[in-house]
Amino acid sequence: MPNRKKLLVVVTRKLPDRVETRMRELFDARLNIDDTPMSQADLVEAAKMADVLVPTVTDRIDAAVLGQSGERLKLIANFGNGVDNIDVTTALQRGITVTNTPGVLTEDTADMTMALILAVPRRLAEGLEVLEHGEWKGWSPTWMLGHRISGKRLGIVGMGRIGQAVARRARAFGMSIHYHNRRRVSPAVEEELEATYWESLDQMLARMDIVSVNCPHTPATYHLLSARRLKLLRPEAFVVNTARGEVIDENALARMIDAGELAGAGLDVFEHEPAVSPKLIKLSRTGKVVLLPHMGSATIEGRVDMGEKVIINIKTFMDGHRPPDRVLPSML
Repeated sequence: MPNRKKLLVVVTRKLPDRVETRMRELFDARLNIDDTPMSQADLVEAAKMADVLVPTVTDRIDAAVLGQSGERLKLIANFGNGVDNIDVTTALQRGITVTNTPGVLTEDTADMTMALILAVPRRLAEGLEVLEHGEWKGWSPTWMLGHRISGKRLGIVGMGRIGQAVARRARAFGMSIHYHNRRRVSPAVEEELEATYWESLDQMLARMDIVSVNCPHTPATYHLLSARRLKLLRPEAFVVNTARGEVIDENALARMIDAGELAGAGLDVFEHEPAVSPKLIKLSRTGKVVLLPHMGSATIEGRVDMGEKVIINIKTFMDGHRPPDRVLPSML
């Protein structure tokens, strides 16, 4: 690393004040005070001048950006858990270390997942819509009937930290836990969660009442829930996604819900966000779909914890040690 008292750290988006203040104390931190997303040209300029780049999920740090990075850039400390916004292989080929912020968003994202698991079958968005439009005529024994979730089968796609946290919450609501994962979790975790492992994703999907997507977006998981796989679900089934929009074939999902081939969905992420499919927007007005603007990890505590992890990764790297949250292609 350059022999300078303070590293030049370029932060691409506005972070919590507490995090930015600490960065200014420790580094020569260039902040994005007005939170204007950087263009690709801006990211190229940042990569040319910085010792450390701190991007977020909205920044595409691809081979084109990395190919123009300066000799000083030695660390990309991502403010986020997922690193599908970064070409990690190219970065490592250029001698640039990549880190992320795992673990700190687990509980927040699991909370939001559970909220959507509750919201869609119980028609919470529809109820709110009725009140907002002054259409409520009073209680009725057969009006606005949803489905209880106790006793239902929950199929979790991706049984990592977040998937396991979702399973713990769902068990408390009386749900039966099923999962598909690249690797089977330990017997102790299966016993704790009373979870049934399915080696075949297709076989699991065909038997579930609710499916929760909690796996990362990688080339292997792009459209993992394809049109073919979505058709395996029963018409009474619901889909919840708080992971990455690219994991689901969004057009197929919207088409099937509109046709009554699926009961509904709760989505916090989208395939082309911030753009949201007009088909999904239309379905949200019917109450069959609950849409949220990527809020799964949006807590003050979580964002501060993420920032603190970024700082630890930078400081550890600056001191000549391997950062605790280093990302390698084999991990993706």
